[in-house]
Amino acid sequence: MVLGIESSCDETGAGIVRDGKLLAHVVASSMDEHAIFGGVVPEIAARAHLQAFNPVVREALDQAGLRLAEIDAVAVTTGPGLSGALQVGLAGAKSLAYATGVPLYGVHHLAGHVAADTLEHGPLPTPCVVLIVSGGHTSLLLVRDLVREPILHLGDTLDDAAGECFDKVARIMGLSYPGGPAIDRAARDGDPRAVDFPRPLTRPGDDPYAFSFSGLKTAAARWVEKHRAQGLDLPVAEGAAALQEAVADVLTRKALAACKEYDVKTLIVVGGVAANSRVRGLAEQRCAAAGIELRVPPMTLCTDNGAMIAAVGDLLVRAGAEPAPLDVSIDPSAPLEYASLTPLPLARAA
Repeated sequence: MVLGIESSCDETGAGIVRDGKLLAHVVASSMDEHAIFGGVVPEIAARAHLQAFNPVVREALDQAGLRLAEIDAVAVTTGPGLSGALQVGLAGAKSLAYATGVPLYGVHHLAGHVAADTLEHGPLPTPCVVLIVSGGHTSLLLVRDLVREPILHLGDTLDDAAGECFDKVARIMGLSYPGGPAIDRAARDGDPRAVDFPRPLTRPGDDPYAFSFSGLKTAAARWVEKHRAQGLDLPVAEGAAALQEAVADVLTRKALAACKEYDVKTLIVVGGVAANSRVRGLAEQRCAAAGIELRVPPMTLCTDNGAMIAAVGDLLVRAGAEPAPLDVSIDPSAPLEYASLTPLPLARAA
């Protein structure tokens, strides 16, 4: 019975997983507090985690019909993420593990996103290609055994992540925060062919699996500026639809190419941007045409949550992985190499 804690950004999540089955899933978001500023404010996020931690854990236990004494292990995100936010989650998780005498597991946030799919579709196929798309990350991975083997990075974003591009362009267009859902809503009434936005790093000779969305963001900003400079009404729906189409095209084109090169029959798309309707729709079309199985978690498991961290913890426990020491620290910029992330304090590492 594994309790998972997630606090890397603006969601405080607690989830409980047993033998791959989801028993509880609770999330408290501070998004409304950040929306005033048009983006996440780290200090506000950390304070919101402090306020939400105990209620979220209690609700998860109630949802599962359990007492804290019945938990067998605690898993917590130790990186990457906002330093203060991670510290709150780790301190709370350490307290719970110490008070109940159970092992503590440090988990890489992105591995949690990958594991979220197992809660809906069962064990990961071996191997599989995983496309992680979120506000801060865009990565293409080859995964064999999530908790026993190193994770192979086929490509990562060189600058802005896909979700970051949505957030910034939405703000330029005058849409609400967070930008991803706002762009998705606005795009419903637009023509994706109305604006010819670029497809970054898709020309012959480009790195086939690297991503770059900074240029696309700039192209969208210039398109907005041109309309305003000429005193024209901004066709927001057209711009949103075209932007969304460009992002979805690049993401799915590269993911399918990786499946073909590595002879992989399953593509898994995870992270907050996996909730985008066009990313899902285009992935479905292209996977069906290529004979590739597509797996995408339910939308409630795409954004940050404690259930995905509990899922990794459950896999680590069942694999017989060594738990983290209780003085384990956070790593706000941790690279994704292994699902278990237990960096030692600087003094010990030295």
